[in-house]
Amino acid sequence: MSDSNTTEFTNPSTFILLGIPGLEVAHVWISIPFCAMYVIAILGNFTILFIVKTELSLHGPMYYFLCMLAVTDLVLSTSILPKMLSIFWFNSREIDFSACLTQLYLIHCFIVMESGILVAMAFDRYVAICDPLRHSTILTNPVVAKIGLAALLRGGMLVLPYVLLARQWPYCRTNIIPHTHCEHMAVVKLACADIRVSSYYGLSVAISVISMDVLFIAVSYIQILRAIFSLPTKDARLKTFGTCISHLCTILVFYISALFSSLTYRFGQNVALHFHVLIANVYFLVPSMLNPIIYGVRTKQIRDRLLRLFTHKGA
Repeated sequence: MSDSNTTEFTNPSTFILLGIPGLEVAHVWISIPFCAMYVIAILGNFTILFIVKTELSLHGPMYYFLCMLAVTDLVLSTSILPKMLSIFWFNSREIDFSACLTQLYLIHCFIVMESGILVAMAFDRYVAICDPLRHSTILTNPVVAKIGLAALLRGGMLVLPYVLLARQWPYCRTNIIPHTHCEHMAVVKLACADIRVSSYYGLSVAISVISMDVLFIAVSYIQILRAIFSLPTKDARLKTFGTCISHLCTILVFYISALFSSLTYRFGQNVALHFHVLIANVYFLVPSMLNPIIYGVRTKQIRDRLLRLFTHKGA
């Protein structure tokens, strides 16, 4: 039995995902809230895409960036949830080696992309509030498309070495991954090689992306707040600041989840493994679920379009 766990798996044909180690007997019950979150994320983000597409008044930079955020959240949640639910419901634990690396790539690429889109949305709010007369000339449709493409390329290029390095390692310990999905470090830790390159590169990407993006967002909002406080009346200040609330809530949900998950993973050595796995899954799902709710509740144009949609259906 011990030999089977130390046989060399150089690019093994399959990995085995354990789900949530230690909570196997509760997998079906755990699947209920995760399934509900996934359904809400799917319905909410598709609703945002549908409303922006059909409502001509929403064809502007802010809502185009919102659509990019919705697509990113759909890809992120769909990269993880179907396989997780198949583990919980059908005990389908095997995942092909190439499929595992593809999942790893999609997850980390679109996390970086989502962070970039939040920066783009902060820039949009900055221009709209600090230089409103030039907003339509600065953020034209081609510029918005280029910003979205840049966010995608940044994520794709930064995360590509994750996969290239993971593919080259020899795997000789085991092909069992104690996780619900192919998380980067959970995979490379199975290699029987010096994986410090993968570890350091992954950590440097996470730190540089988050610190750089948070810095850009902070600088944008410092300028925004200066512009808001220079407005003559309290009503004008509140109305202008209200246009930023949805974006600020989305930023807080994304980065606080990321920070908590990262700190738990890096410094929570005494925390049970099942808690690490649960936190990682919540980190991926909560923003995808909450983002359309935040924008649906806080953005008047989307809220009004939703009400008209349901009113017509009721009639």
